[in-house]
Amino acid sequence: MMSVKKILFVCLGNICRSPSAEAVMKAKLHAHNLTDKYVVDSAGITDFHEGGTADARMQQHAMRRNYNLTSISRPVKEPADFDDFDFIIGMDDQNMRDLKALASNKEHVNKLSRMTDYCTQFSMNEVPDPYYGGDAGFELVLDLLEDACDGLINKLEGEQSNFR
Repeated sequence: MMSVKKILFVCLGNICRSPSAEAVMKAKLHAHNLTDKYVVDSAGITDFHEGGTADARMQQHAMRRNYNLTSISRPVKEPADFDDFDFIIGMDDQNMRDLKALASNKEHVNKLSRMTDYCTQFSMNEVPDPYYGGDAGFELVLDLLEDACDGLINKLEGEQSNFR
């Protein structure tokens, strides 16, 4: 029996970057016929937008690339998410600091990585928060996420036994 890998994408409010990462990853897994091997979800550090849908501007930009942002915002649940997910992937430095602070043990910390670690075409340290910017910011987020999701799939599928 094949074990399913669980991936949680995390940003600040779970309305722009992490729901987009979830949608991009699901679309790419679907395109590679890998949907049965992975469970993908997203969450936010804060609960400011809990129960809400993704930012309308982010949804609009994502739809232009045929990504449907269907997730409902929720905060990271500690320790449940850290116990349940195999990989917890933060979008920026602050998300990573917050996730490390939430992690209650070394095993939980070892599940953390940064989205841009999987980029192969972009050399940015963070997926910048597009919330207060214009259209170009939302497009950059999608470009980075597409690149990182491709890299993440290659890493997961190429290194079945060991993630890092």
